[in-house]
Amino acid sequence: MEYLAALSKVKYGCQGYSSNFCLSVMDKEYQEDCSEEAAIDIVKKCIHELETRFLLAQPNFIIKVIDKHGTRVISYGADPDDN
Repeated sequence: MEYLAALSKVKYGCQGYSSNFCLSVMDKEYQEDCSEEAAIDIVKKCIHELETRFLLAQPNFIIKVIDKHGTRVISYGADPDDN
């Protein structure tokens, strides 16, 4: 569900200003039979794109994996809890 309460099925997505940079990476890299490692690699490419092109320097990112086994967190870069 987006901020205007429109609900639609999507294969991938992102929100906010970063979507201007990340959606093009996801369009290019996403595959239907994508493994978890490949999906995390796509997210890392999105983070690299943000580090290259975004106006603000953001050193901390959190990657959250949601699957049939539950939810888990994968840290990327500096640990956000350190700040």
